[in-house]
Amino acid sequence: MKPRVVSLRLPLPAQEALLALLITVMQVQGTIVRNADEVVQRPLADLGHLGYVLLIVSGVVIAFRRRWPVPVFVTTALTSLVYYGLDFPDGPSALALVVALYTLAAFGDGRRSLVIAGVGTSVLAIGWLVAAADIEPRVAIGWVYFRIGASVMSAALGESFRSRQVIAAEAQERADLAERTREEEARARVDAERLRIAREVHDTVAHAIAIINVQSGVTAHVLDKRPEVAREALRVIEQTSSRALREMRAILGVLRDDGGDDNSNGRVPYPGLGQIDELAAKAREAGLDIKVKETSPAVPLPSAVGSAAFRILQESITNVVRHVGPTRVTVALNPGVEVLEIRVTDEGRRTATDHDSADPRPAGRHASGTGSSATSGRGIVGMRERCRLLGGELDAGPIPGGGFEVKARLPLAPNGARL
Repeated sequence: MKPRVVSLRLPLPAQEALLALLITVMQVQGTIVRNADEVVQRPLADLGHLGYVLLIVSGVVIAFRRRWPVPVFVTTALTSLVYYGLDFPDGPSALALVVALYTLAAFGDGRRSLVIAGVGTSVLAIGWLVAAADIEPRVAIGWVYFRIGASVMSAALGESFRSRQVIAAEAQERADLAERTREEEARARVDAERLRIAREVHDTVAHAIAIINVQSGVTAHVLDKRPEVAREALRVIEQTSSRALREMRAILGVLRDDGGDDNSNGRVPYPGLGQIDELAAKAREAGLDIKVKETSPAVPLPSAVGSAAFRILQESITNVVRHVGPTRVTVALNPGVEVLEIRVTDEGRRTATDHDSADPRPAGRHASGTGSSATSGRGIVGMRERCRLLGGELDAGPIPGGGFEVKARLPLAPNGARL
């Protein structure tokens, strides 16, 4: 059983009431004790015990110092001026005034409170000096200077406390703002990583499914009549699915890896233009008559540009396989000094007379080029987002005479993150 922690701290109103009582007792009792063996000009009991009343009133109002700092200071200042103006005996009678001045500077509103404290202290100093003009013995005037100095010191201490509180509040606000900014940046990085993974998953899965769909159609079409073709189609399906699974593990591995070398975790590298021949081979197996025109780059391509270019080619070819079927496709890569230009052009769906009757692959399901259905999905949108992340641009649309063309320009000094 856990011990219960009991707080012994009193509520704030009780603390203030206790402080006021303490100050009142100190002022009254301290004045009596100090002047017990001396002949005073005016005892506290004169004028209907007015001296006692003034000391008690100035002490009691301290209980309200936090709620009304200015009225409490004015009250204690007036009682002090009246007390010393009527020549009541000296002593710790200014204790409440000192506390009121400190509270005014510490819990006030800054400049206005300091002005009030400065003006009030000046008025008090003048009043105290005038009241002590004929004081005897003259050494007793030291009490006047003590009260003035104590008043100035209490106001200065209060302002110092207020300044520290303001600085601490500003520092806390800056810390909170910095924390919020870090959280927002972290969320932005998470969102960007999610978008990147979503694009990679889309490109990998869409391409693999398109190839598998075509090859499964071939298998169903020739299973009984040409088993060797069906066996080859199944082999392509197995290779394509295996490659897709490896890429999926590489993409999704960042979600669970804590760090370290990618190769040590069994992850494959990100795809690049070095795998374009493999991509073209798979496209040919899916029924495309694909021709690749590639120029050697003048400078090495950044990995981000190579990965984005591969994904754009993969998505473009996938759209042809999915929406057109067997047709002629031309892929042109023209890496310049500053920009990599990509062009993927297909001739659209072949007519019945153009289609090779000996080819067992089923024809596409749509009558036009890649734009017939690709433009309504996320494929072209994803390619365009990839280009924009690197500061490039992408155009896609039908071409005269039938077919569809995708053109992309990727700067070789990308301004985006690794794709």
